Amino acid sequence: MTNSVLVTGGTGTVGRIVVDHLTTAGKDVRILSRGRRRRQHADVEHVVGDVRTGDGLDAALDGVDTIVHCVYPTEHLVAAAKRAGSPHLVYVSIVGIDRVPFGLYRKMLANERVIAESGLPWTVMRATQFHDLIAFILRMLAKPPVMALPSGLRFQPVDVRDVGERLASLALGEPVERAPDFGGPQVRALDDLARSYLAIVGRRRLIMPIRLPGKVFRGVRAGGLTAPEHAAGTITFEQYLDQQLGAGQLPYRDAIRAYLPRRPGKES
Repeated sequence: MTNSVLVTGGTGTVGRIVVDHLTTAGKDVRILSRGRRRRQHADVEHVVGDVRTGDGLDAALDGVDTIVHCVYPTEHLVAAAKRAGSPHLVYVSIVGIDRVPFGLYRKMLANERVIAESGLPWTVMRATQFHDLIAFILRMLAKPPVMALPSGLRFQPVDVRDVGERLASLALGEPVERAPDFGGPQVRALDDLARSYLAIVGRRRLIMPIRLPGKVFRGVRAGGLTAPEHAAGTITFEQYLDQQLGAGQLPYRDAIRAYLPRRPGKES
């Protein structure tokens, strides 16, 4: 039975949601970061460690039953977990990393292999692109008066709240190795998402479709980043935008942090 859980990236986009659900379930939760952070919950312990170098990981994993790994480097964490008595390792990955030849996806696929071959009890769940990321991309593309929009791209955006809830549920259960993929409620063309975005944020732009060459865009056009048979998310892109605008914010910076590896000197 899971009692103590370490969440790497527990102050990040998905990690915060995981921490909320685990604390609600009454679990002893620790958050791993490179430096001290303001407490999200009074009863959550913050521990200092670095998954890139391995510093502090042995102490952070002492007595831990389960790890929810919400950042990318894995090698040092896997080694420390094996020394700590083989806790259940839950990792969040991205749908399509084996179908779209993008550099970051190759790194994440390598991380999955490290986990699967580690000998640890493990669970890996791949999720589709977050609403936050799609909104960020569209915001950048909508800056000029003419919105040059890559044509034919298809996404299945999912809300981080749905993903975090599923990850917490997996962390509370037994290891399943490859969990079912987790996709948003709808597969959408990028131009369709762009029109919704412009309407909701109140911008008028002329959309100019452009066809981008290369294997990466060909893979995305073919639906490589979607999982239509696993449309488990409940919050649509429009609902997400309405909620964010109602709260007076769109978390674009968090979206980028969620998808790009940490730079040296930044906290995990």
